Amino acid sequence: MAALSTQVPPLAGLAINFGSAAAGGDTCLTGAGVVLLVKNGDASSHTVTLVTPGTVNGLAIADRPVPVAAGAMEAIPVTADYRDPATGRASITYDAVTSMQVAVLRVNVS
Repeated sequence: MAALSTQVPPLAGLAINFGSAAAGGDTCLTGAGVVLLVKNGDASSHTVTLVTPGTVNGLAIADRPVPVAAGAMEAIPVTADYRDPATGRASITYDAVTSMQVAVLRVNVS
C-alpha cells in the first residue's frame, strides 16, 4: 500500500497534485475536512472502497464502496470512522487502477 500525502489548500488556492492509484491499495490520513479525490480516466466504471475497521457487538462493520463512473471525478469524505487504530490511517482499495488518479485534501472546517 502506498501512503498518500495530504495536501492543504491555502486561501490563495492550490493546484491539486494527483498521483496514480496503487494496485495494492493506498492509505491516507482521516478526520474532519479530509477528502479523497478520485479521477477515473478509464472507459469503464471502477469502485473505490474505504475499509471500515472495527465491529459492533462482534459484527464487522461493512466497508464503504464508492462507484466512480468512466471519465468522472468523485470527492469522498474520509472521516475518522475509517481510521485504523493500528496505523492511524484509512485503507483504500480499488477494483482496478487503470487510469485511476487520486489526491487527498484537507480543508479547514470551522
